Amino acid sequence: MHIARITAKGQTTIPVSIRKAAHMNTGDTLAFELKGDHVIIRKIKSPADEYLKGIEETLSEWSSPEDEEAWNAL
Repeated sequence: MHIARITAKGQTTIPVSIRKAAHMNTGDTLAFELKGDHVIIRKIKSPADEYLKGIEETLSEWSSPEDEEAWNAL
């Protein structure tokens, strides 16, 4: 079992061993699902996720380099 704390900003660190085992890398997109009192974190393979690929175009107003820079700091 691995333990991590949540910061005041709601951030946490996924332990290196978990990231390696799940093949998670910088820039990957993660999905969070709540089942009872468990949180399931799943890596989304963007090209394979047709729903996200489909709505990506509708979110273009938030895809500027300035937006990427702002979100990367969170």
